[in-house]
Amino acid sequence: MTYFHLAIGLFIVTYVFIISEKVHRTITAICGAVLMIVLGVINQHQAIEGIDFNTLGLLIGMMVVVGIARQSGFFQSAALYVAQVGKGKPIPIFLLLSITIALFSAILDNVTAVLLMVPVTFVLTNHLKVSPYPFLVGTILFANIGGAATLIGDPPNILIGSAANLSFNDFLVHLAPVSLIIMVVTLGLLYFWFRKEFVANPAAQKKIMAFQPKEAITDWPLLYKSLGVISLIVVGFFTHGITHLEGATIAMGGAALLLLMTAIDPEDHLKEIEWTTIFFFMGLFVLVAALEHVGAIRILAEQLLVLTKGSQTSTVIVTLWGAALLSAVVDNIPFVATMIPLIEDIGTLTNLDLQPLWWALALGADIGGNATLVGASANVVVNGMAEKENVHIGFLRYMKVAIPMTLVALSISTLYLFLRYL
Repeated sequence: MTYFHLAIGLFIVTYVFIISEKVHRTITAICGAVLMIVLGVINQHQAIEGIDFNTLGLLIGMMVVVGIARQSGFFQSAALYVAQVGKGKPIPIFLLLSITIALFSAILDNVTAVLLMVPVTFVLTNHLKVSPYPFLVGTILFANIGGAATLIGDPPNILIGSAANLSFNDFLVHLAPVSLIIMVVTLGLLYFWFRKEFVANPAAQKKIMAFQPKEAITDWPLLYKSLGVISLIVVGFFTHGITHLEGATIAMGGAALLLLMTAIDPEDHLKEIEWTTIFFFMGLFVLVAALEHVGAIRILAEQLLVLTKGSQTSTVIVTLWGAALLSAVVDNIPFVATMIPLIEDIGTLTNLDLQPLWWALALGADIGGNATLVGASANVVVNGMAEKENVHIGFLRYMKVAIPMTLVALSISTLYLFLRYL
């Protein structure tokens, strides 16, 4: 058996175990990653190179900041404010949360957005006495949909923007309109899907409306410090193009500053980090690095492009759907990194207009990442945070909702790309 077949075989077996959920996904991912090294598919140096420490640093930094901010009562207060605006009714609250998550994902990034909003979601659903499951599914879907709208919203967009020399405004002009359409349609579909679960509890409504959101703040000085640091982090993300500081540096810098300002024992806050999620990411990155090393991802990407036979329309549509399919299986960050040089090669070998291809790749990777719980970083983070609250989303259960939503979103994207560029 060649290393090529061994890598694919190990990846498939690991993925089957992750889907089956018979063994915890973090244990499964780490075992698969270690086997890739032990069996010689890649060596330890190559495995470590394959780990995206920018993503991990961003996650760890923001988890520390969110953990400290939570102690001020900020998330409880924000949740109560949203609940009162929505009159304590599940449907208006679901709509408000979904729009907020999509907006935060566009102006920050989708991982930061879910780290900030999932605690609010749990506070709300506990007060409303409703299942958090529809809200968590909505969080994942709208984080990726909102993230698709801007250059900084989703890590694959940053990679594409850098390679193709596309600005923040380019993404806003070309991808924000279709993201907005997809968001509205998805809101309607999710309401239809979960309408029986959005049942108001009169007693809970009355209790919520009696609350004073400000009274939930238990430490005002800590709140001001937390909001100040979060604001600095937001500015850091926005000025990334000028400062050239990566997300990990900005988030870890914010975490260090907040720890310094609060003089809190860091041990307590390091316990707040979702270490199971961090180690799952590490295992997943090594597995994908092994596939990259043996050329499996590149071969799949090349075969997708061979199907198009040089046609602009076919190349754009195959790139969109192919990127979506592969991003559902492997994390969309390494996949996009593999696709970028292929699209650049197309530009040198053909007369095709590359700009529609970049938009197709971004939409396919961002929207396709919604299809499974491992398709995008935000999905893994939400699942990890849910587990910490003893809420089980479930790989197959999630896919039953997410795959139809993703197919509808990709159909809208196809029509958009065809009408606007082809």
